[in-house]
Amino acid sequence: MSSPKGKHQNHIMGWAARDPSGLLSPFTVSRRTNGDDDITIKILYCGVCHTDLHYSRNDHGFTHYPIVPGHEIAGVVTMVGQNVTKFRVGDHAGVGCMVDACDACESCTDDRENDCPDASLTYGGLDPSKPTNHGGYSEYIVVRDRYAVKFPDGLPLDGAAPLLCAGITVYSAMRYYGLDRPGLRVGVVGLGGLGHVAVKFAKAFGMGVTVISTSPSKEGEAVGRLGADEFFISRNAEQMKAAKGTLDGIIDTVSDIHPIAPLIDLLKLRGKLILVGGTDKPFELPIIPLLIGRKLVAGSSIGGMKETQEMVDFAGRHGITADVEVIPMEYINTAMDRLAKGDVKYRFVIDIGNTLKA
Repeated sequence: MSSPKGKHQNHIMGWAARDPSGLLSPFTVSRRTNGDDDITIKILYCGVCHTDLHYSRNDHGFTHYPIVPGHEIAGVVTMVGQNVTKFRVGDHAGVGCMVDACDACESCTDDRENDCPDASLTYGGLDPSKPTNHGGYSEYIVVRDRYAVKFPDGLPLDGAAPLLCAGITVYSAMRYYGLDRPGLRVGVVGLGGLGHVAVKFAKAFGMGVTVISTSPSKEGEAVGRLGADEFFISRNAEQMKAAKGTLDGIIDTVSDIHPIAPLIDLLKLRGKLILVGGTDKPFELPIIPLLIGRKLVAGSSIGGMKETQEMVDFAGRHGITADVEVIPMEYINTAMDRLAKGDVKYRFVIDIGNTLKA
């Protein structure tokens, strides 16, 4: 249940897209006053997710304009409600992909608020009858304390911000499907915003990691810098055939149509191929390879708030952050064009605190 919305609204600066061109420009955002169960976060950094690009340009056909994107939010707490015990003024805090849920359904009581049918996204939404939330390309955000996470001391906020979408997406998939134990061998398909943090989490879990990519040029980055144990070119039929039946699981981060039959062949008996890259296009799924060996193809998204806090704490203990290119707010439209071309290593992060000006 949401904190009561006050009659008074605070008007702050943000950047919004107003039509399917996706061009973002300054926009006045209304935020509710801080309620008894709320915290107010002064936003210092916000990651730029592929979802931001899709929503801004209405790629999926359900964007309601104007829209202020951003669901990888990191900053400092400036106000706490009288019922709040988790946070204090001055704490480093963040907000990910959701800002509310019903708190009463089976999913919410099981710490899986992300599966709540009434979950409220940080920005946008699918129901045009409901008010549109505005995200982290803005000065401040007000959120119930349950839907914020506390960053560990020493975790850099620019590199930590993308963990609230990219990080929890791959972490939750690994945890839920049991791909989190030392000695397992896991593949990571795609070395982008999700893929590079998947490699980092998998190595921190003590697993052997194989990166699978269409780009031979990424081998040095994957093995030499990120610490992957092996690197396969997915179009190299001989290499893929030689690796048949060697992986306990695969985290597939690619967000477009691609062949998955060769990936299924890489799995051991009872192996798991987990899709975390979002696409609305149908895949061609071969059935016989699944029947032989009881292999599994499944999907996964973000986790609930308890798991998201667990992920951030794990990242703090192991020094895991995203590799980022920090940009000023006024660079966002160029960044979006570059993101559409895959020209980023590996996440743009907006320096909101220093560059978002009235």
